Formats: sequence, structure tokens, C-alpha cells
Amino acid sequence: MIGKELLQKLDEPGARGLFEKLYGPEGAEAGKKRYAALIKELQNEKDFPQSSFPEADGDLRIFTAAGRTELGGNHTDHNRGRVVAASIQLDQAALVAPRTDSRIFFRSTGYPDVIVDLTGADGKPDLEPKENEKGATEALIRGIAAGFTARGAAVKGFTVNADSTVLPGSGLSSSAAVEVLFGRIINNLYHQGKCSSLEIAQIGQKAENLYFGKPCGLMDQTACAYGGAVAIDFSNQAKPQVKQVDVDLSAAAYALCVVNTGGSHANLTPDYAAIPGEMKAVAACFGKEVLRECEREAVEKQAPEIRKKLGDRALLRALHFFDENQRAADMHAALERLHSALDQPSKQAAMTAYLKLVNESGDSSWELLQNVYSAHNIKEQGISVALALTRNFLRTRDLSGAYRVHGGGFAGTIQAYIPIPALEDYRLVMDGVFGPGSFTVLRIRPVGAEELTI
Repeated sequence: MIGKELLQKLDEPGARGLFEKLYGPEGAEAGKKRYAALIKELQNEKDFPQSSFPEADGDLRIFTAAGRTELGGNHTDHNRGRVVAASIQLDQAALVAPRTDSRIFFRSTGYPDVIVDLTGADGKPDLEPKENEKGATEALIRGIAAGFTARGAAVKGFTVNADSTVLPGSGLSSSAAVEVLFGRIINNLYHQGKCSSLEIAQIGQKAENLYFGKPCGLMDQTACAYGGAVAIDFSNQAKPQVKQVDVDLSAAAYALCVVNTGGSHANLTPDYAAIPGEMKAVAACFGKEVLRECEREAVEKQAPEIRKKLGDRALLRALHFFDENQRAADMHAALERLHSALDQPSKQAAMTAYLKLVNESGDSSWELLQNVYSAHNIKEQGISVALALTRNFLRTRDLSGAYRVHGGGFAGTIQAYIPIPALEDYRLVMDGVFGPGSFTVLRIRPVGAEELTI
């Protein structure tokens, strides 16, 4: 029976340690049950024809790809700036088996099946972008396969049975998690593991840009691929500098959480695209491609001309970039101090400095970047409401903490750092306004996108 041996391994003592590493002690049992459920689905011929997993009993493989949380550097990556981000316990869990044909079959719990054939009707490779696949998972799969083929991989088909806890629209990068999941699968199945985590992230970004049709930077894919907290400097776009940081917020008595305000991401692509567009338009005033190549002093000096040519919002977004770019470097340094602190007073001092930077990042995004709600839909301002309620929650209880818009913005989630003793009270406030389940505590995990061995 397919997966019988693997199912037995899930109950071995060593498996418990793996699931604790992925999901924490509190989530290990639930994590094991997710993988067991995926295996049992394969054993049910009615729900999942075994022909989809040909000859998989001896070659059934397990993969995971983490969601991510952005810690600092809001909308800086696309102008070659600095960011700080981290992989989290919410992830894509997947069982995979190679195929002998060129078809990729992707099933994810709760979603329609996706089938992509990498060979056209004429028998030749079919790896070019397709207009009818834009905005769909098929586009990402085809684009990632094309990226590996261009690197010399002999990509063939495979079947995936997956389950995701990275909810779409949550700002935790569900699309990037899918991209690096497929990247890691193809890398390990058909490219002898030759591509680094960074290369896998770059292949995913290109697929999202050119095949899926969404402009994005490289932060999401990089954070999902690596594991742990990462400080990324995109000054050299072809070879970004990535530094991993060990982070344990609980040691400083804080919890990192997100609140999903439930806003719709429909029709927001123009809002997202306007941010890098306006920043780059300011850079073009100085003959540069991106703001990382410009000096803040020069931009301020030319402010009257920029306002006249591009408008005030473009200028404000440029000023946000300069501040946020430096702030990301300062946040990285604060996290390094937190990690190396040997006593509780030192930990608290490092955490206080870090939280101050988080709040400054949130204020700058709200006031200068202006990505907490869409100017095209001013009646929907869930992020603003969540930020205001969090500010009041901390202020009225005389608590230290921090809060900021999370990710791309305009709709979706906020991020908050709440003292652990106040966590339940904060949950009640947020769930009371945005509905049960809107509040989620995040755990920064050391595993990004990997093949797992049990």
C-alpha cells in the first residue's frame, strides 16, 4: 500500500523532534497529523487515484515550504534596498512522487486540482508564458520549470499532494511559499540539488513577474526559501547579500503575531505596482534606475521639482525608502544584539531598541508610504482600524510593544509585538472586531523550503 512505510515512520521518536523543529512543541502533534492525513488520502483510491502517484511506494518524498513574515524594510526590496524577514511555522506541506511523463499534477487541500503539461501538442517543450494562465498557479509552475530548464535541468513531471496553512490574502506570502516549494521539488528531483536557496528564490520571482504577471521584489521568496530570520541587502540584484539571524522573541517575553483584517486583495495590483513605479520615477529624475542609487539629500534638494513633475505622494514614498532602508539595517543590528545578550537586562535593552524601530517603520508606512488602505476604496480601511486599536490597547494598559502594516499592505494583515502576559487580552480585542481566528501567533522557524527525511 502506498505510503505504508512512511506512515509508520511518523510515529517513531525521531519524527517528534523534526515536527517540533518545524512547528514548535505546541504544534508538533498537529503537524504530524497533517502529513499522516496526506498519506492516507493517497491510500484512498476513490479520492485520489493511485495512477496519479505511479510507482511511488518506494519513492514517496516529503517537502515543506515556509510562509514568511516581513520584520522590516516595507517596500524597499524592489528599489534594491535592505529588508529583514523570517520564515514561520505556517507552511506548505507536500508529498511528492516523480513521474515518467511531462505532466505536473498539483493537489492542495481545499483548492481545485492543477495540471500542467510541459510538453506541447507537437511534442516539443512548452515553457513559454501563456496569456490564459496569468494570475493562476499554472503560470507559476510553468515559469519555475522554465527557470530550471534554462539552468540545464531535465525537468519531467511529478505529482504533489499538499496542504497549506499559509492562508491566501494573509500577507504571509502564500504564493511565494508555493513558488519555492516547486523550486525545491524540481531542484531535488531533476537538478541534483544544484541550486542554492537564493537561486530557487530568484527562479520563483521571475516566474511571478513574467508568467504570473505580478510585479514583486525578491524578499518574499528569499525569506520562504531560507529559514530563520534573514537580513537581505539587494544592492546587487543578481547576488543579494543574505545573513541569517537566530531570533527568540520569547526570551525577551514578547510574542510576534499578525491580525488578518479580512480585507479583499481584489483589484489591488495597480496600488502595489504604483509604489515601485513612483519610487523609480523619482530615481529617474537623477538619471538612476532605483532609489538605492540616489542620495536622500539630493532628493530633498530637488523636492520642488519632484513635486511639480511627479506629485507629493511620489516624493513622500521616496523619503520613506531612505528612512526604511537604514532602519532595516538598524533592526538587523538590534536582533543580533538580542541574540548575543547574556543577561535579561541586555535582552530587554536590545528588545526595546528593536521595538522602537518597528514602530517607526509602521508610522512611516502609514504616513509616507501610504499603503495601509487603497485610495480607490476609502471605505475599506481594516488595516488602519487594527493599527489604531493596537495602539490604544498598548497605551491604555501602559504596555511596551510595537505594531506595523505587514507586507504589501492596502488590505490584509498587521503585525504586532505583544507582551506574552497580555496576549490573550489582545486576542479577544482583535477577534472581537475582525472575527474569530483573525489573530495568529507566529513562530520563527529555522527551516525554510526543504525536503524532509524521517
